[in-house]
Amino acid sequence: MARMLDSEEAARRLGIKVGTLYAYVSRGLLASHPEPGSRRSLFDLDDIERLAGRARSGRRVETRLATVTTSVTQLRPEGPVYRGVPATRLAADGTPYEEVAELLWGDAGRGAGPGAPWGPLPLGDRPDLGASDLLRWAVVLAGAANPLRSDLRPEAVTRTARHLVATMVDALPGDHRDDGGIARRLAGRLTARPAPALEDAVGAALVLLADHELATSTVAVRVAASTRADLCDAVLAGLGTLAGPLHGGASRLAYGLLVDAERDGPERALDETLRWQGVLPGFGHTVYVDGDPRFAVLLDRFEALATPGQRRLVAAMVDLAADHGIPPPNVDLALAAVTLAAGLPPDAGRTLFTVARVAGWTAHYLEELRERPLRFRARAVYAADPAPGTDPSPDPSPAPTIGP
Repeated sequence: MARMLDSEEAARRLGIKVGTLYAYVSRGLLASHPEPGSRRSLFDLDDIERLAGRARSGRRVETRLATVTTSVTQLRPEGPVYRGVPATRLAADGTPYEEVAELLWGDAGRGAGPGAPWGPLPLGDRPDLGASDLLRWAVVLAGAANPLRSDLRPEAVTRTARHLVATMVDALPGDHRDDGGIARRLAGRLTARPAPALEDAVGAALVLLADHELATSTVAVRVAASTRADLCDAVLAGLGTLAGPLHGGASRLAYGLLVDAERDGPERALDETLRWQGVLPGFGHTVYVDGDPRFAVLLDRFEALATPGQRRLVAAMVDLAADHGIPPPNVDLALAAVTLAAGLPPDAGRTLFTVARVAGWTAHYLEELRERPLRFRARAVYAADPAPGTDPSPDPSPAPTIGP
């Protein structure tokens, strides 16, 4: 069956505006197909790829070395949409993380049937490590404990994913709460006595962060999958990429901003952060230029946990940033606000982010297994280093002459 793109995705793939796309249709360069039950037009992916491979001169060219076509998640102004269902709706409705993971996994997730176990694997004594290192440790040992880790059948991969998520949660220090879902168990690892409002916030965060299309760490997982690495090794590739402060660690920076604002006041905290960092962590997003829809959903959970003073603090920061034309807040600020209000460890946001994203990584891993292996092969432009002792800088241009 042909794979179809909507008009926005087709235009983005071609690097043109939607209006230009329909001009191509009127000129006979593309065929549009009506979507059943809708007034929208769809475009055959193969037709789009053929057109994308033609230069303006008419010669065939390779516009990119690997085109990633996905049915997992689409990024829209209303936020990430998981196989046609908005993540914000799933989180607002209280959908369990496990059900969202099964949704992301598609047919592979449904193959195990309802009630498939999400049980941890035994790991032995826990080393004295921080949370992010413990999560990586858990993945390494979970892979080593699986005697058939190279079984890449979809049902085997999703079974491994369920055990992997549960094992990562179980590896964290804290209260053992194995009688509930992943959100309840994880909340018990983050604090000794989690209130129902915190369990609700953890569940919403897990759903909102489960996937975000081709984020950097997801690309790393797909690259590993293209080599036919097993799921645990692919997740390790994602964890290594997510560890950077500009990805999974972003909520930790936003938490620091909130702590500074609570101590010094919003005006001084934002000004000092701009002075030394140049940007405000927790504000702005490359995709959601008009505001991250995930922020509002998770902010509701924050307000159920926060004191009146904490609610006023976050509102003052958001208003102050808006008054000065700073981009709207994103999900990292809401995640940091939940961390602050619940008295969680400063890196709790990164822990939530990491556990949540395994669901999306698994979905993309499964999807990549259906592609040809080793398709991610970049080509370098070779430039020799200058000889030792030479000045690599170009000759300066002559100074401009000032005169009549």
